[in-house]
Amino acid sequence: MIMRAGQQLLLPVKPWFIWASLVVALMINVLLSTLFGRAAWPPDMLALALVFWVIHQPLRVGVGTAFVFGLCMDVHQGALLGQHALAYTALSFFAITISRRLLWYSIPSQALQIFPLLAAAHALQLVVRLLAGHAFPGWDFVLAPVIEALLWPIVTVILLAPQMRAPDPDANRPL
Repeated sequence: MIMRAGQQLLLPVKPWFIWASLVVALMINVLLSTLFGRAAWPPDMLALALVFWVIHQPLRVGVGTAFVFGLCMDVHQGALLGQHALAYTALSFFAITISRRLLWYSIPSQALQIFPLLAAAHALQLVVRLLAGHAFPGWDFVLAPVIEALLWPIVTVILLAPQMRAPDPDANRPL
């Protein structure tokens, strides 16, 4: 892949780091749901981590991984089985479709392009909940994808940090 001018060459990601970050994101979701209960506005950190890894490592993290982690979230929250799995699967599928194009943009521009995917995933979860007979959670559910899009640059910097090369100014080795 041809890189943009000024883009840093990254080291290969370690597989254990990918899976550890996904498990930590799952734990953060569990913590947020414990702290805020059934509030609709807290960000879905697992969705953010899944989208990040689906975009940056599509051969290692894909739709199947999203489905399994979605089932884990469903079991934890006692939600309709498959609600998060469906949303995460759709989110991962659409993230894979835009992944090559998305990597050409700056991180703030990526956040703007990720926002509709996150909003659609939350809307899909809302539709499934409403079809299952749950009450409308209120309009504060609109805040979750906004907060997630605002967190995208922070998540990107944190998850790319282990792959960054140390600056090595050597005239003989420009990489």
